[in-house]
Amino acid sequence: MNLSIRALTGDEILAAVDDLAALRMTVFAAWPYLYDGDEVYEREYLHEFMQAPDGILVAACDGDRIVGAATASPMAAQKAEFRAPFEARGLDVSRLFYFGESVLLPEYRGQGIGHAFFDHREGRAVRCGATAATFAAVIRPVDHPDRPVDYVPLDGFWRKRGYEPVEGFVTQLAWKDHRDAGETPKPMQYWLRRFQSE
Repeated sequence: MNLSIRALTGDEILAAVDDLAALRMTVFAAWPYLYDGDEVYEREYLHEFMQAPDGILVAACDGDRIVGAATASPMAAQKAEFRAPFEARGLDVSRLFYFGESVLLPEYRGQGIGHAFFDHREGRAVRCGATAATFAAVIRPVDHPDRPVDYVPLDGFWRKRGYEPVEGFVTQLAWKDHRDAGETPKPMQYWLRRFQSE
């Protein structure tokens, strides 16, 4: 392996859209997202992300091949359903950074890439004046028929990074599971970390 981790610029993201879309569909097809991917949606999503001010896309590359990616941008630039739990409580989303997906092919996990993704995104958030960062993780029933018996959630990893679930901060996001005929809404729990003031 010849691994490198770097932030991609707008032109680099544009050139890698097809690879990034395929990566997202591959990783999110597995538990707990079970996403039945749509290439057109993926391309539109990535083009939309490129328009967000101060956004960052961090790529893990094995040589020239993108094997992982993580995104982040200001919460103020996110869709209304993502901002809603914060705005409903009168919180200032202009000082909040939203971390989107963090996807990595299974064979590259356990090598510190996940930490590098958080390091890059947190650094970007702080440089942009954010006082906290947040992300949303899908909530699945414990007795879901597709839940692997050996599944270990990422809660421990997130807590080590300083994130905690925020009680009552849940949004809904719809996508199509493999076993479903169409999209269904899924609850997404927010996790948050406040940055220490200098």
